[in-house]
Amino acid sequence: IMLDASIKLFYGVISMYKSLALGAALMFTAIGQAWANDEPLKITKVNEHVYAIVGEIDDRSYDNDGLNNNQAFILAKDGVILVDSGASKIGAARIEKAITGVTKTPVKWVINTGSQDHRWLGNAYFASKGAEVIAFEGTVATQKKVGAQQIDALKKTLKERMDGTTPAYATRILKDSPAKLDLGGEKLEVMYTNAHFPGDSMVWLLKEKIVVAGDLVYVDRMLGVHDTSSVKNAWAAWQELVKLNPTTVIPGHGQVCDMAKAKKDTGDYYAFLVNVVGKAAQDMAPMDEVIKANADRPEFKHLKHYDTWHKTVMNRTYLQFEGQ
Repeated sequence: IMLDASIKLFYGVISMYKSLALGAALMFTAIGQAWANDEPLKITKVNEHVYAIVGEIDDRSYDNDGLNNNQAFILAKDGVILVDSGASKIGAARIEKAITGVTKTPVKWVINTGSQDHRWLGNAYFASKGAEVIAFEGTVATQKKVGAQQIDALKKTLKERMDGTTPAYATRILKDSPAKLDLGGEKLEVMYTNAHFPGDSMVWLLKEKIVVAGDLVYVDRMLGVHDTSSVKNAWAAWQELVKLNPTTVIPGHGQVCDMAKAKKDTGDYYAFLVNVVGKAAQDMAPMDEVIKANADRPEFKHLKHYDTWHKTVMNRTYLQFEGQ
């Protein structure tokens, strides 16, 4: 009997230590996740009153709150102008925290350059604090079509960190492009690109010759082409950007750069898609042969996600140009 009691006691102690170890592991996991989410966002100072918040160039994750893109903010006389608001309420709060590390002036205006989740699902957070949200009519139309689906998809990745995220749309609707704005003494133009997503745009800061390019420009990683993207529109918008001749480009993804870098990573790839893949499609060359012949493009291999995206992008481009 004493032996049985000792065995039961032994296993009871073992079970207790297992529970404690599991609890400790869960606690440290939670702490690790909290630390990861609380890490300051990376800010790049462009000049004395223009800043970029540079996100990761990997996929959306729990730890990055879906902020795998760039935002920008401008310190105007009467308030802060924020370009793109993040993918969630918590993501928007992290953006706000990054801004307060530079200035205590509140965000007074939010410009949405697009309808991808991390461009606009933080709108409600800033609107609740009195910010005016500004976007093109086409941008808002796309947001209304895809918003519910985007939130459902993000919940699978961000889990409880999506709690409290609700769609909110621009209250100042832009119709003509370029839309000329004077926000707190800062003159800028919002230019319709309608490329990566329907209704996309870019922001041109006239005085500084800085462009906040939105998803028109990707650097350091392969640009994305979706089923709803327009490579033709992207190519036309890129040529308009070249005419502006900005001194600095804040891309939608990747590090702040000059036009030479933007051309190498984005402009040259658009040219390839239009003049090689698109032309082959219009000439009715077989798609599989076109993709096979261009699968190895050394000039673009330095871009992250080349191996997973390049063939897909060619495929979608071919289908867009086929029969035109």
